[in-house]
Amino acid sequence: MTTRTYAALLRGINVGGHKKVPMAELREVLAGLGHTGIQTYLQSGNAVFTSERADPDALARELEAAIEAHFGFRVPCLVVDGDHLRAVVAGCPFPAAELEGKQLHATFLSERADAERFAALDRDAYLPEEFRLGDRVIYLYAPEGLGRSKLAEALARPAVVKGLDVTTRNWNTVVKLVELTGPR
Repeated sequence: MTTRTYAALLRGINVGGHKKVPMAELREVLAGLGHTGIQTYLQSGNAVFTSERADPDALARELEAAIEAHFGFRVPCLVVDGDHLRAVVAGCPFPAAELEGKQLHATFLSERADAERFAALDRDAYLPEEFRLGDRVIYLYAPEGLGRSKLAEALARPAVVKGLDVTTRNWNTVVKLVELTGPR
């Protein structure tokens, strides 16, 4: 079997003292699921691992169940392979090399979102902030950072993301995850 490298992106952990997931314990949970080559990055829920399994959605559901069993609370997880991460970087419609990492973000989606989902957003009202859709990703340019972004708030509204699991990473993290999921 072919071994694949994945990144697990956990949503909403270790923020404000809620849903504490120590990275050492997350590595143990992943190892308990039979994964290898496990590394974590930052405390915000980024883990890289290898697996012989080829279904990222099944891996995400399995990880969610294992985290809930271990920690006692549910954490939404997205699992993407290294090829998808490289495609996200290659497909960036913004000049990433010219921007600070805090200005550019990738919101990963559990499935492709069509443009109709975002039609009600008045894009001009949020300028100079902008967003563009990619393959299971929203690229967000927020010159003042995510914490001050009104567009990020609008994109996170239930009417916009209904039925999707989503999690956002700044561009520095996306680039680091590409590096970590590269050839080993």
